Amino acid sequence: MSDVAKNNLLPVRRLTERPTPGHAADRHAGSAPAHEPSMLRPAGLGRLLLSFASHILVPLFLAAGMGLAYLGAFHAPAPKDLPVGVVGTGAATQVFAQTVTDRSDGALVAHVVQDPAHARAAIRDRDLAAVYAPGSTSATLYVSTAASDTTATAAERIFVPIAYQQHLPFHVVDVVAVHDEDATGQGLFFLLVALSVGGYSSAIAVAAFSGRLRLLWTAVIGVATAGVVAGIGVVIAGPVYGVITHHAWPIFLFAWMYDLVIIALGVGLHPMLGRWTTPILTMLFVMLNFTSSGGIFQPAFQPGLFAGLHTFWSGAAWLQAAQDLQYFPAASLGRSALVLALWLATAVLLVLVVHGLVARRTRIAREREVSRLEEEQVVAA
Repeated sequence: MSDVAKNNLLPVRRLTERPTPGHAADRHAGSAPAHEPSMLRPAGLGRLLLSFASHILVPLFLAAGMGLAYLGAFHAPAPKDLPVGVVGTGAATQVFAQTVTDRSDGALVAHVVQDPAHARAAIRDRDLAAVYAPGSTSATLYVSTAASDTTATAAERIFVPIAYQQHLPFHVVDVVAVHDEDATGQGLFFLLVALSVGGYSSAIAVAAFSGRLRLLWTAVIGVATAGVVAGIGVVIAGPVYGVITHHAWPIFLFAWMYDLVIIALGVGLHPMLGRWTTPILTMLFVMLNFTSSGGIFQPAFQPGLFAGLHTFWSGAAWLQAAQDLQYFPAASLGRSALVLALWLATAVLLVLVVHGLVARRTRIAREREVSRLEEEQVVAA
């Protein structure tokens, strides 16, 4: 066999050369450059930035709102027209009370109180924040830490220098004191915080499913959810930590109504505001609510906006009712109940109006779809 034949019988191994990145680049040399990712084009980048801006607006709104509300309400608390009393009779007491008012530069409004018994009654009825009773051998200041520990402390700082100028030993009588498990008197305020956060969080959940349910079932779920949130809060404040020692059921009923207001507003606002429902509820029931409730500083220590809100805001009404039930059982609950009832009526009306508008819009859209399909059938025929 010839050498050529032998070579033809040898197996032939074919080597395939894989192009390297350099080779690929050489092959594409002179061709058009690869397209940029769509998001890196000017139009895509603009859409990306707009999308980011629409999402970041909510946290920026919350950051600005929280700062403005809390710092605006609490950064420099000072009394304004704080109602106080001076015990005594006769012209000398009248002059002394007027002098206290004038020298306070608008911080105090001093009233004459006949005797210590009337002073205690004025404190129990929450008509006066503090009553100063100077005597021949000592001076007494009547306050209530249950009404507001911060107000009691401020009143003590105001009247201690007066007793010092009169060379009178000074002591404080806490007419309605807090109990041991609520040492600062702010336990009910923090219960308000829990009820509010639980309420507006639940409102978003109920609102998200309300579009799939009939209005009646939405109402049933909303009422039940409000009751559960209120029950959790009252149980924690009562049996668990002992902040609520009596009248737990009436406090629970007020809490139930308060949370029902929040949930009803959430259900009513969600179809109109969408994802903005959460920040709006946060503004209503955190930013404006806690700052105007009087749980930290009473209205006399708040700027005008928050003191004004205190007169009709739902959180202030609930806290007033809870404090009265816990510490001032003789107080009337009528005003607090009326404020919460008006809020609830407004929230329910909002739900009915929005539900009607949504149903009307859905009906019109359905009719247009049916009309479009009929037109298509006529054209096809």
